[in-house]
Amino acid sequence: MEPVRKPQHLEALKEVLHTYRYLLCIDLEATCDEYANPGEPARPLIVERADMETIEIGVAVVDLASLRVVDQFQSFVRPALHPVLTDFCRSLTSIKQSDVDTAPNYMGVTSRLDAFLQAYPHSMWCSWGDYDYKQLQADASRLHCKPMLEGMPHTNLKKWHWKVFNCRAQGLQPAVQMLGLDWKGTYHRGIDDARNLANLATHILGR
Repeated sequence: MEPVRKPQHLEALKEVLHTYRYLLCIDLEATCDEYANPGEPARPLIVERADMETIEIGVAVVDLASLRVVDQFQSFVRPALHPVLTDFCRSLTSIKQSDVDTAPNYMGVTSRLDAFLQAYPHSMWCSWGDYDYKQLQADASRLHCKPMLEGMPHTNLKKWHWKVFNCRAQGLQPAVQMLGLDWKGTYHRGIDDARNLANLATHILGR
C-alpha cells in the first residue's frame, strides 16, 4: 500500500474533520456530450458544458468515530434542459433513459436528501474534486431554488489525496487502485463512485 509521504497534510485533514461526526462521500453524474479529441474538427454538441444537469447523486455515509460506512443514499434526478440523454452519456454512465424519466426533479431529490440527512447531524461532505460542488450550485441557480447540501461544509478529497501522498492529481479509480484497494461497481455511476470514495477516505484517515 502506498506510504504516506506528507504526514503533516494527513494531520491537517484530520484537523479539518475532527469536529464532525460524519463524512458524506458524494458523487454526481450529469448530462453530457462527447467533445472532439485534440486535432479533430469540433463537432456540434447537444449538451454544452454550461448546460450540464445532475442526473444521479450517490451518498455513502462514513462514521468518523469508527471509520465505517453506516448508510447510503441514491437517487436519479430528472433533467429539465435536456431530458433526453445523449448516447455518449448513457454509454459513459450506464444510466438508462427510463431511470431519469421516472425520477424526481432536482427540488424533489433535494427534499428526499434533506430528510435522509436528518439522521446524520454534524456532517461534512466531500467529493473527488470541486466539480460536484459547482454542479449543485449551477443546478440550483438555473432552477432558482436552494442547492442540495446547502450550508453544509465541503472539502475536496482529491486535493487532500495528492497532498498526503505527494503525487500528481488523478482520477478516482486510479487513486483507489494506487492504494491497493479493489474497485467495486461501475465507474461513472454515482452510488458506486460514492462507495469507492468512502473506501478511499477511510483508508486515508485510518493511517
